Amino acid sequence: MLQRASTRRLAVLALIPVLLLSGCSRLKGSSGAGAVEKPSIKVAILTTVDLAPLWLAQEGGYFKAEGLEVQTDVGASGQETLSRMTSGQDDLALSTYTLFFLAKSSGSADIKLVTDGTSASPRSNEVVTVPNSPVKTVDDLEGKRIAISSKNAASDVLTRSVMRDHGVDPGKVQWVPMPLPEMSAALAQGRVDAAYQPEPFLTQAARTAGAYPVIDAASGSTQNFPLTGYAATAKWVQDHPKTLAAFQRAMLNATRAAVDRARIEPLVVRNARVDQDIASLMVMPAFGSTLDARRIQRVPDLLQQLGVVQTRIDASSMIAPQTGSG
Repeated sequence: MLQRASTRRLAVLALIPVLLLSGCSRLKGSSGAGAVEKPSIKVAILTTVDLAPLWLAQEGGYFKAEGLEVQTDVGASGQETLSRMTSGQDDLALSTYTLFFLAKSSGSADIKLVTDGTSASPRSNEVVTVPNSPVKTVDDLEGKRIAISSKNAASDVLTRSVMRDHGVDPGKVQWVPMPLPEMSAALAQGRVDAAYQPEPFLTQAARTAGAYPVIDAASGSTQNFPLTGYAATAKWVQDHPKTLAAFQRAMLNATRAAVDRARIEPLVVRNARVDQDIASLMVMPAFGSTLDARRIQRVPDLLQQLGVVQTRIDASSMIAPQTGSG
């Protein structure tokens, strides 16, 4: 009798670890702590080097590890990517910070900054000219035709700022908005006298049109200036807190991995459609992920200094909750 009771006790004890493990598995699967509200999201992007961490997050499995599938929707300008996001066509958008702050200032959209993208590193964003252009130095820019991606985008604001730093009146310039990939041909054909070029277009223009720098657009007041970031509407951020956190964690880890240039160059070749020799020569921007309010405040402050906005915008009020990798 005692032997049978001992056998039953041993059998029950042997089952306890199995029950505990199965219970833990059910709790883990049913708690929803790691489940995102929207496992498949779409991001409006520009085909620039700024996308390198996102491409790495896609191809390196960082999004997948967070339970996300991220599709990209290519736009021709930062204004277009912003419009696709605010209209609900896409969930998030990569654009220049200037356009996000202008949308907030005008009341056209309630924007929340989600993840940092890039800051300008030395010689990664330049105003360039070509040998047959009348522009030779920064002083020659006054009264000339300068290609920018769109009005009040980073290309416009940084060029105006660096001209102002050198005593050149930006109000006397004929600004010519056009897609970044078209600027090299416009320079070569004499349709514009100078152009703002970020990478990889900067190195491509040097190769195809003989373009050379007039002035580093990220110098003086705009040294290390915040250029691009990812944003969503305030409503999207409120409705998708777990999706937001998953995206931020994936981008943080991918940005850390992006310090290895050997991992970045093949992504640029495939996704930005540039030759390997261009990818190996171009200057990379400074990649970032977590948003710092004091740093980002430089953007609306410059917009106010240039008279683009009339009142101060508080950058901290636009930053979505930030999630680290844990």
